[in-house]
Amino acid sequence: MLGNILITGGASGLGRAVAAAVAKAGGRPLVIDLAPPEDGFDHVTADLADRARAEAAVRELAERAGGLDGVVTAAGIDACGPLSDVPADRWERVVQVNLLGTASVVRAALPYLERSGGRVVTCASTLGLRAVGDATAYCASKFGVVGFTRALAAELAGRVGVTLLVPGGMDTHFFDDRDEKYKPGPDARLNQPEDVAATVVFALGRPKGCEIRELLVAHSTETSWP
Repeated sequence: MLGNILITGGASGLGRAVAAAVAKAGGRPLVIDLAPPEDGFDHVTADLADRARAEAAVRELAERAGGLDGVVTAAGIDACGPLSDVPADRWERVVQVNLLGTASVVRAALPYLERSGGRVVTCASTLGLRAVGDATAYCASKFGVVGFTRALAAELAGRVGVTLLVPGGMDTHFFDDRDEKYKPGPDARLNQPEDVAATVVFALGRPKGCEIRELLVAHSTETSWP
């Protein structure tokens, strides 16, 4: 049994797939997102760019469920384009949601996870390991998630499990609002979010002391890796 698993971004994309996979595996998904999940899972709506609101959402769900056994930080946004063309507010919001929002949620969840000996799975990206042009905000945020998670794993060793998930492109609505030149091409091969979610559940389900430190999950023809 996975227990109570808090999932950011759990109303869509990878987060929704993780929530469904957690429920299928016998766990209880607890969702934080801007919109309620269609699946009917227990949730609180919150903007992760608002630290106080994000932390309050974690505490509300944790208290409602009677504790936390895991956290998956799947929420993420992007703002494509040259640095000089992306408005500063949009650029900074990517970092606020992807990196600072991840840190805020984990920070608020730590007292519950330390009591349960639970686990954290953060979501970076292959663009957190390899940088490309017109993606400075996204790369900065995801490179930050990589560094944050590796440091967190060292800090919490023996107390809370920490796994870094590094997914390649997935077949979700993540690319819908981009200019055509920033969308995957017609020949692009993308993983299904359900397949990536299965690896998250695998990491969450390891016995205490058995750590999957990092998971890189990409299609065999992923263009951003290696």
